[in-house]
Amino acid sequence: MATILSLTACNARNNTPHTLTFLIESSPNNLDLRQGTDAQSERVGELIYDPLVRKDAHFDLQPWLATSWERPDALTWVFHLRSGVRFHDGKPMTSEDVAWSIRSMTNGTLITAKGGSFKDVTAVEARDPLTVVVRTRTPIASLLFNLSDGLFGVVENGAGRDEGLHPIGTGPFRFVDQVQDKEVVVDRNPTYWAGAPSPTLDHVRFEVVPDTITAALEMKKGSGDVESNVLTLDMVHSLRREPNLRVDSGPGARVDYVNFNVQDPALHDKRVRQAIASAIDKGALIAALWRGQARSADTLLPPGHWAAASDSDLAQYPHNVARALQLLDAAGLKPDKNGVRLRLTMKTSTDETTRLEAQAMQAELRDAGIVLTLRSAEFGTFYSDITKGAFQIYILRWIGSNEDPDIFHYTCATEMFPPKGANRGHYSNPRVDALLKAASADTDEAARRQDYVQVQQILANDLPSIPLWYPDNVVVHSARLTNITLNPGGSFDFLRTAELR
Repeated sequence: MATILSLTACNARNNTPHTLTFLIESSPNNLDLRQGTDAQSERVGELIYDPLVRKDAHFDLQPWLATSWERPDALTWVFHLRSGVRFHDGKPMTSEDVAWSIRSMTNGTLITAKGGSFKDVTAVEARDPLTVVVRTRTPIASLLFNLSDGLFGVVENGAGRDEGLHPIGTGPFRFVDQVQDKEVVVDRNPTYWAGAPSPTLDHVRFEVVPDTITAALEMKKGSGDVESNVLTLDMVHSLRREPNLRVDSGPGARVDYVNFNVQDPALHDKRVRQAIASAIDKGALIAALWRGQARSADTLLPPGHWAAASDSDLAQYPHNVARALQLLDAAGLKPDKNGVRLRLTMKTSTDETTRLEAQAMQAELRDAGIVLTLRSAEFGTFYSDITKGAFQIYILRWIGSNEDPDIFHYTCATEMFPPKGANRGHYSNPRVDALLKAASADTDEAARRQDYVQVQQILANDLPSIPLWYPDNVVVHSARLTNITLNPGGSFDFLRTAELR
């Protein structure tokens, strides 16, 4: 990679005053945060829209558009809104806008996977211009998290399903234009209520560059100003030597995972899924693909999370080909004359790091007699396939959504099959459903933790998915971009305070 970069580099640099070129690997599917569930939609969308609450560096929820809130009883939330906030078109934000933003996800206006998080909301009332009352059928402990940054954004009253084509929010940047598979352009909001971004950063152009090598070259020659977790670690290592580039990194909360279609006849037996987990050498892949800049994962929750089960609580799958073969034997999968026991197809996006991960797993699974065929597609096609259940196995990552234990409800509850949620592999376990219901209804954190630990124990045995690792948050940027503070969630939030020299 270093040789490629050195041979093809040139001296062209992006010197457009006050304009930042931010490289992203795919187009956002929908900038409307009520509908967009992919990483690019949530990261770019949260610069355009504001949530009711925002997560801090420890994933605790802090006031934002809601300055305070209370629960007079287990089924009622009362939110007090910030005054003086205006949408990008100048209209004042009121409780009617907040009420509609929630209500539209449950009343049939939108068909959205995020609607599942609000399915037990029975009423949303605008009590006065700055007070919103949310009533629920059952206690929803995760409601506040689902109203946080990246997951939720306040839209104008009446905004419909085409909102993502011309988004109007109250956030630090205003939408200008989007060309699918090419770019998204936003401008600084000079009247932002929380303090406008730096005047040195008037325009941000999110340029879609699906090919990782091309992205690395754009960073090297200066036609790209910043990228966030796009490049492979080998590329980052090469770019560290460039005098006009800087590399910032820190622990990340994102989790990469493998997901199974458990209804597929080849994968219905959990012993097959356990065998695949035993054949994957996480330690070797972290060392080779991530240069050690990732931590092994046994659960979807970030390290240190209050609801995360400890390693000792969970079934472990250290790299052990002999164990994988025993599990496949027990599942009745004997080798043919070529030693092949099972043939599977894994789908991925065209993201370079993901493809490298898949290729490495392909080689590791071959040792266990599993022939893995890889199918890569641009993100829109890939994402459409997995949401429709058109897969056997895929690799993806959770960013943001895994910072609350509601991730288990969203991805594993029987009632969360798409389009209502993200249980894309159609996993169903009545005990998991019961524990998740109990955890959602309980307001005592210690009791909720016990329920969630049991859920994680069952999932570690059933393995509808395999948590892989938590990659570090790594941002490569031009030396002219300064005042960057990284968020563990890997958001683009640093653009709020960054300056362009």
